[in-house]
Amino acid sequence: MVKFVQAWRKYNLGKWTLMLLILFLFLLPVPQFIAPEAKLVTNSLLFSFTQMFMLIILASDWNLIGGFTGYYDFGHAVFFGLGAYGTGVMMAQMGWAFMPALLIGAVVAAIFAILLGSATLRLRGAYFSIAMLGAFVAVREIVRVLRPITGGGSGLTLPPYLNRPLFYYVFLLFMIFVVAVIWWIRRSEFGYTLIAIREDEVGAEMRGINTTLHKIVVFTLAATFTGLVGGLWAYQNTFIDPDVVFFDSRTLDMVLATLLGGLGTVSGPVLGAVLIYWLRDVLWVNFLQYHLIIQGLVLILIVLFLPEGVLGSFDPNSGTRLGGWVGKILREADGETEGAASAGENVEATV
Repeated sequence: MVKFVQAWRKYNLGKWTLMLLILFLFLLPVPQFIAPEAKLVTNSLLFSFTQMFMLIILASDWNLIGGFTGYYDFGHAVFFGLGAYGTGVMMAQMGWAFMPALLIGAVVAAIFAILLGSATLRLRGAYFSIAMLGAFVAVREIVRVLRPITGGGSGLTLPPYLNRPLFYYVFLLFMIFVVAVIWWIRRSEFGYTLIAIREDEVGAEMRGINTTLHKIVVFTLAATFTGLVGGLWAYQNTFIDPDVVFFDSRTLDMVLATLLGGLGTVSGPVLGAVLIYWLRDVLWVNFLQYHLIIQGLVLILIVLFLPEGVLGSFDPNSGTRLGGWVGKILREADGETEGAASAGENVEATV
């Protein structure tokens, strides 16, 4: 294992693995263009991957506010619904083209986030979580009541455009963009400020940081990305109604994915979303009536046995057994590397 870690570092295998994975995802739909009659890659498979990309984006968005600042948003799916309805209303009721309508949906989500965040982000702990859950339920009922605009419970039908490979690539590119932005934020001064707010908000305020402004900015950014996802999903789905768009378990999926992968990390929500999506796919096939119960049990088990997520548990500084084992291997690898370098210096001195 020590030799493997040294080889991984020496040849920078992490970046090569990531590049190969991205290349595989870009090439996955190609057989459908070359030999569609062979059905090596079906529309159903592309749709499954598209849904997985969507969950990765949503979990990464939730991680911006829940993982980086420590504010657990139990109503984050409200921005998904606003983006979907902003896009849907402009297309179905106003006859707009998709791209302008999508931008309107994102703007609606962003404006609502600024207004809502200005009030709720002054709350802390469970009060913020409950306020966001209340906002989610309230907006869903408002959409249901505004029948002349939103179609009410009957919903809206968007102009159909069924092109699975196109939506696959759009969600793939958007996923890469969102993860890259979050990676940059995590390593920027803005990201360090968010972590400082999470660890000690009062201390951050005493150091002159405008914590409310930082929280509103990152909250709005996460809401905008989520609104864009909602608009894309609405166009892909071609039909929206309050119960489908403002789906209760959508926020639960975001929270589960983030907690499972690793709260406050960049790659944690990606790993967690992949695991949760395919686990949920299996549950829906075999335990349709009980899948929400099982998801709730999974959340409890994660909190009890993997409180820092999969990636967090492997962190040498986490204090877990897995983290201690990883730390031991890394120290041994560093020790052998330093020993080899010291031996080389002694040989040069002797010569």
